Amino acid sequence: MAVNFAKAAMLALVLLVSSTQLAVGARRRMELYQPNPADMLSYHNGDVLHGDIPVSVLWYGKFTPAQKSIISDFLLSLTSAPQATSPSVAQWWNTIDQQYLSNKAVQSIKPNSAGIITKTQVLLANQVSDAKCSMGKSLTSAQVSALAARAKPKKGGVALVLTAQDVAVEGFCESRCGMHGSDATARTTYVWVGNSATQCPGQCAWPFHQPMYGPQSPPLVAPNGDVGLDGIVMNLASMLAGVVTNPFGDAYYQGSSDAPLEAATACPGVFGNGAYPGYAGELKVDAVTGASYNANGANERKYLLPALYNPSTSACSTLV
Repeated sequence: MAVNFAKAAMLALVLLVSSTQLAVGARRRMELYQPNPADMLSYHNGDVLHGDIPVSVLWYGKFTPAQKSIISDFLLSLTSAPQATSPSVAQWWNTIDQQYLSNKAVQSIKPNSAGIITKTQVLLANQVSDAKCSMGKSLTSAQVSALAARAKPKKGGVALVLTAQDVAVEGFCESRCGMHGSDATARTTYVWVGNSATQCPGQCAWPFHQPMYGPQSPPLVAPNGDVGLDGIVMNLASMLAGVVTNPFGDAYYQGSSDAPLEAATACPGVFGNGAYPGYAGELKVDAVTGASYNANGANERKYLLPALYNPSTSACSTLV
């Protein structure tokens, strides 16, 4: 279902860390504008990630087993649990696969050895914990990149760095809730997302917390009962969409390659049909818990995932 949201877009932050290219996802005050039709999100002939994508996780700081299971179940839901009730996390991922990773434009650039693009699937690989925060509790962007290397990502995979609620990261809350980056030389990619529960839930965990800016409507009930972790899932989904469709800064994006709008960040604040600034849209509500969600996942999980920009319709597509 498409949401005609005036092609809402969000300003992104330009960050340069040595030779690393970064794409930043921020959940901050939104500004609406009418983009130039010639500058819509499009394919720029670069590489995308496809086929089997192993995700290696580094937990930085203290996360409870329950919190880890929320993230693990989400990653498994992307492609390993397609049997989940519709609308599902797997359907959301399939939208990315069909519209960005397996379309005709990409097939002409990166076919496999048989000349065929295979279905892209996410695989949960190794997990590493750094509960004692070996680099301290105030990290620079360069340190986040170093932590990603510690996750030991597999070839063609993504390193995922998740920081606990008491860990500060350069730019966190001030301008972003997560980011994805790459090393152009090593051709590796990573994603970082922080737990905003005690730092900036009004920015990074909205709509499960009252917004820092704009109309102060009551927050929605988080589907997994953890505002910080449900916020991580929303931002992680956005960054995963960005890292697979624009891993090295030259594939799918809108605007400047230094500050690109990508598959999910081109639709800020849109989660359901009829969304507008301060209103997440029409969502499903769990009859027992009262939690709001738009996607079912593995192990009977429910999640709230961002809308995805559809290049063929120039509109934001939602699951509900």
